[in-house]
Amino acid sequence: MIWREVRNPLRVLVLHGPNLNLLGRREPDVYGSLTLEEINTSLQNLAAELNIQVEFYQSNHEGELIDRLHQAQDNVAAVIFNPGAFTHYSLALRDAVAAVSVPVIEVHLSNVYAREGFRRHSVIAPVAAGQISGLGLDSYLLALRAAVNLAEKRRRQLGGKD
Repeated sequence: MIWREVRNPLRVLVLHGPNLNLLGRREPDVYGSLTLEEINTSLQNLAAELNIQVEFYQSNHEGELIDRLHQAQDNVAAVIFNPGAFTHYSLALRDAVAAVSVPVIEVHLSNVYAREGFRRHSVIAPVAAGQISGLGLDSYLLALRAAVNLAEKRRRQLGGKD
């Protein structure tokens, strides 16, 4: 277990993009049967084990996701981001990810490389700290562990400040 001062726990933002509010009902053969609420609960449970804080935000609107990324700069140590279909074409979201200094990990429930050709290209991945896809819920859980590791490394590099 990772130990951290309770006074200053790491905070991670989990951003869910368009249509993820429909998980559990939308194409369960592709995305599984878990709902967004169930994914968030699993992440909250892991966050408690890791002694960190997580906050969640879902939007179907590109500009709202950009605003949350900008706010993350001064409020969280890392971001886990499932941009949904914006992954493949949103240069505005790509630029927002590139603009923030906190690590951003791109996640996808499905294996985007085993799907339609257009889904095999991410404009986000080149500016993200990393990408995890194709593992369902585990994509998010692994991303949370990676986010904590990246944030702690960054905190050490900054001399304990972030």
